[in-house]
Parts: sequence; C-alpha cells; structure tokens
Amino acid sequence: MQIKRSIGALLLCAAAALPAQAQKPAATELHIDAHAAGTPFPHFWERMFGSGRAILTLRESYRDDLRTVHEATGFEYVRFHAIFHDETGFFSLDANGKPVYNFSYIDQIYDGLLDNGVKPFVELSFMPKALASDPNALHAFWYKQNVSAPKDYAMWDEMIRQFTQHLVDRYGLDEVSQWYFEVWNEPNIDFWVGKPAQSTYFELYDHTARAVKQVNPRLRVGGPATAQAAWVTDFLAHTKQQGVPVDFVSSHIYANDTAKDVFKTDEQIPRDQMVYRSVKSIHDQIAASPYPAMPLIMSEYNATYANEPDVTDSIYMGPWLANTIRQCDGLTQMMSYWALSDAFEEQGVVKTPFYGGYGLIAADNIIKPALNAFSMLHRLGGTRLANDSDATLVTRRKDGSLVVALWNYAPPMGTGATYTSSAPAGPARSFDLSLTHVPLNAHVTLQRLDENHGNVLKAYDAMGRPAFPSLRQLDELHEASQPSTPETLHLTGGRLRVNVPSQGLVVLEIK
Repeated sequence: MQIKRSIGALLLCAAAALPAQAQKPAATELHIDAHAAGTPFPHFWERMFGSGRAILTLRESYRDDLRTVHEATGFEYVRFHAIFHDETGFFSLDANGKPVYNFSYIDQIYDGLLDNGVKPFVELSFMPKALASDPNALHAFWYKQNVSAPKDYAMWDEMIRQFTQHLVDRYGLDEVSQWYFEVWNEPNIDFWVGKPAQSTYFELYDHTARAVKQVNPRLRVGGPATAQAAWVTDFLAHTKQQGVPVDFVSSHIYANDTAKDVFKTDEQIPRDQMVYRSVKSIHDQIAASPYPAMPLIMSEYNATYANEPDVTDSIYMGPWLANTIRQCDGLTQMMSYWALSDAFEEQGVVKTPFYGGYGLIAADNIIKPALNAFSMLHRLGGTRLANDSDATLVTRRKDGSLVVALWNYAPPMGTGATYTSSAPAGPARSFDLSLTHVPLNAHVTLQRLDENHGNVLKAYDAMGRPAFPSLRQLDELHEASQPSTPETLHLTGGRLRVNVPSQGLVVLEIK
C-alpha cells in the first residue's frame, strides 16, 4: 500500500513538473441546439477588401487575384489609394492654368472592377501635384503620392464635382449611389501635412462632402478615414455643428497598434484584443454622438501594419481572423481587410513571394493561409447561435444546416520580419460537441487550416525559400497552397470530438 502511494505521489509530482504544452487541458464542452433562436450574422468581415493603389488595378496579375478572392468570399467592394495620383493622368492644368480632366485610366480602373462583380469604395486621394499647395510634400511610399492640401479650394471642389458627375454619367445614378465616397486616407498621421492636422482635414472634408452631394444627394460620403481609431467624436461633432453631410464613419485599426496611440494609455493590449477594443470604442462613440445610428465602416484592419511573415503569411491568421469576427459581430456594418493581394508596391516592387505582405495572395497568385481562412469562414451561416466559448462560432444556414468554426489561438512565433519555420508552440485544444435536433448520426464535413493543412509556407520553407521560384517550384507552391481536402465524418449518438492544434482553425458543416 505504501509503495502504491509513493508511486502515485511520484506520478503527481512528475505531472506537475511537465511544461504547460505537455499537459492536456480539459476539452471544451459545446452544447448546440439546432433549433435554438439566433441573431442575424451578416458577413461584415468579407464585404470589402483593400488593395494596392489605383493604377495597379489595370494589371492582369491584380485582376487575377481579385477574381480569386471574389470566388472565395463573394466580396462586394474594393478600396484603394491614389485615384487622383498623377500616374492615372486624371488632372492637369493647361498653359492658361485651367483644369484639364482625362478619364481614360479612371474609366478602365472602374470598368475592370465592375466587370468582375466588385463595386468601388472610392477613397478620394491623393493630391494632384498641379493642385498641391506644396508640390514637395511627398509621402515616403515608393510611389511618392502628394499629401498636401489643395492650393485652391474652388479648383478642388470643381475637380470633385467633375469626377463624381462623370461617374454618374458613365455608370448611372442607381449604380453609383451604391458606392461609397471616403474623403482621404489617415489624415491624423503622415498622409496629411495640413497644420493643424485635424482642423485642416475637416476643411478638406467639408469641401469634398458638399461637392459630392452637389452632384446628387443620394451619393454616400463619409470619413474621417483615420488611423488608430482616431477623431471620431470630434468629426461627428464638427459635421453636426457645421451642417456638413456625412453618411458613414470610417476608421482604421491594426492589431499591433499600441494602446498609447489608440487609447492614450500605457496598458499592453494583446494582438487578439486590439481590433475588437478599438471597434467597440468607436461604436460607443457613435452611439453617444448626434448620429447614434451612423454606420461604422472599418475601412482598414489586419493583424499587423508591419511586414511580419509569421503573421500575415502564416496559419496564425486563421484563429486571429475567426476570433476577431466573433468579437466584432454587431459593432460594425463592414470591415475591410488590408489587403486582398500582394500586387502592392508601398515599399517598392515585391522582391520575394513571402515577406510578410498584407495580401491574401502572394506574388504569382499563390494562395496564403489567410485566404484559406476567409474561404472556410465564408461558409458560416447567416444566423449566429449563442455559446459561451471564446474559440467558437456556431451558425445556422437558411436550409437549417449548422456551420461551426473552432480554433486554437496562439501568438505569432516570430518577431518582426523574422520567419520561424518550427511548429507553433502550445497544446492542442479539444472540443466535445453535443448536438440536439439533428440526426444522431448526422453527416459532418470538416475542413482544417493548420501547419499541415492549407499552409503553403511549409512547402516554401522545405524548398529553401527561394526569392524567385522556378516554374516547377511555382507549380509545387500552387498545389501546396490549396485549401485542405474536407474530411467526411458522422456524429455518434449526437456527439463529436474535434482536436485543433495550436494556431489551427476547423470549420464543420453538419447537415
């Protein structure tokens, strides 16, 4: 008896000494009633995507990527910078200083979107150099856009009217009234050099919004398009006081923005909480404003604003995205993931397929794990059923089938631009599902995203991470980048256990 007690004590001590990842946590119990009441669950996270600047939309590689993302998500809108950049050839002055408008590339840009089933979310930026108050106020981006105020607001106003009227004349009011017109981009940081930044941006907004509405009151215009969830309260107070039109609020947030920049505090907000915290803050500011029902559009969001391969290129995006959707449900009408494609040149011409670019698709149309995550989560139903788990979304489709997302969040492995090829640290997570009002042996389809499923980086790492893959290597990468093959399962007595590895995402469909 004493020997058995000693052995038992030794085993307990050994278990206590095991590292956290070696100890199996208790399974998460999920009780799902297929007939339970639910709440509407519009797919706000995939209605819009950002992309590289306007001129890139004329490239076939861009349009290939746009079609790939549209097929996976059915998204409605795309947003990009610099429709007024000189490279579009839109605005110039003649020898007498009179404006000349050239819509050749403008039409090709918007025709290309509409031909592929996507509407423009029109960011009215940046300043044509001929209209700039400071021609030398060039941003650090590779394409060197001008970020100064107009030298002549009467000329700016007329440019906005001419631009907007042309769109209505070409595409029709019924079409263009479904678009959005957003004034500028991130005027609270280095995309605007007006001094003071806020008051001079408000002046730009006032002129621009009124010019758009002069074309037709049905057109939708909004702002302030700020970085770091800034200025919303002041913006809405200003528009109310001055009687300036506003149809929506837009702002941006990235998961590695700091609390100091966003909330003016010294707290450390984890990467899986920052987007939610910021969206909730703006939502509450709107509710307390003169426009409590004003739509909120987060016209940029992502897990990082930097180039971090172990974030945007990796399987980390699966659980991060799912958790962000879970948290932000009901707080915003639309969120625009930045960006749909690495046909993107803010830091210059892309030098290698996987450098931590923002896109869902790497160069040469290689699908990243992030797009596989979007594709999987696109299958979620339009009604959300309540549950207590912080790693679960339970939804129901119109046909009554259930779609359940399960994930196992863990922080990124690398730091900054460092790539870490080792498997994500942390234990697997188990989920025990118990379902009612479905057949006890119901058919289940299960799809995975994790280190070994839908993860092109594993293949890229295995081939030595070539900067410029050969055609043979590209074929291998295209094959490795595809979504994982769904598994076919059945419930057993109305139950199912699912194991999800660290940084893994699983989506179940229960017919």
